[in-house]
Amino acid sequence: MRLRIQRVRSMHKLALFRLHLIVFLWGFTAILGKLIHANAQILVFYRMLFAAIFLFVFIRIYKKESIKVSKKIFFQLAAIGVAMALHWFCFFYSIKVSNVSIALSCLSLSTLFASILEPVIFKRKIDVSEVIMGIVIVACILLIFKTEFQYKEGILYGILCAIFGTIFSVFNGKMFGKTSSGNIIFYEIFSGWFILLIFYLCTGQIFQINEINYRDLALICLLASVFTAFPMLESVKLMKYISPFTLILTVNLEPVYGIILAFFIFGESEHMSPIFYIASGVMILAIIANGLIKAKKQRTLN
Repeated sequence: MRLRIQRVRSMHKLALFRLHLIVFLWGFTAILGKLIHANAQILVFYRMLFAAIFLFVFIRIYKKESIKVSKKIFFQLAAIGVAMALHWFCFFYSIKVSNVSIALSCLSLSTLFASILEPVIFKRKIDVSEVIMGIVIVACILLIFKTEFQYKEGILYGILCAIFGTIFSVFNGKMFGKTSSGNIIFYEIFSGWFILLIFYLCTGQIFQINEINYRDLALICLLASVFTAFPMLESVKLMKYISPFTLILTVNLEPVYGIILAFFIFGESEHMSPIFYIASGVMILAIIANGLIKAKKQRTLN
């Protein structure tokens, strides 16, 4: 019995380590986004293409699992894939026109948007603590907007990134259980890429896709495999060992990892005003505090 408990504890510790690793990898995607010289449209197009290929190889060839889904589920996943593509485009565009710190700090708004959208979709009451936290986050974003006005375009696209990211996450939660997790991720990414392809063909932008060098292709390939396909599949596996609360709470550290990395890697271009770091810190603390309050309420109910 004691050996079994020790084994469970060791597996839980390993799962936490793997969780922080994938959150660190997600935080590093912003760094790669700045290192890649290609524009946001090209970056997202190839990221989704390569990620879809890697996922197909893993699911169909390595795992030898079926990728068949019903037409209804396919079209639902395709719609979510559009939200994913728009989320990634706005994220990388925000980085291109401002910097990593601005784009990542705006991601904190996802928690606010989720507190509004999730109760509507899942038909539950709005949580008062989420509303209070939302007011705090909005106040912090307004403060950042005021003090870092030279990055106004980056902030606006960062806010759009948070909106599309919330839409993707909330509706994605409705899809789990309808087919395998691998199929969900694969069809969302593949559909997002395919719709981008159709859009570029219709607008004549398809010829711009070739305007990319081998260095950027190599970095995007790395982004699509190690920093996209792997973390997504790994996060699904981790749900066997850790609670959704722990997952969500730890994912909120993504901006922290990304901003710290950007500060040391890119130096001067990532140096922000003291007010920016104070406001960002308050937002992250508000999100963590809200998570702890929810956990306490859940324990009380149980």
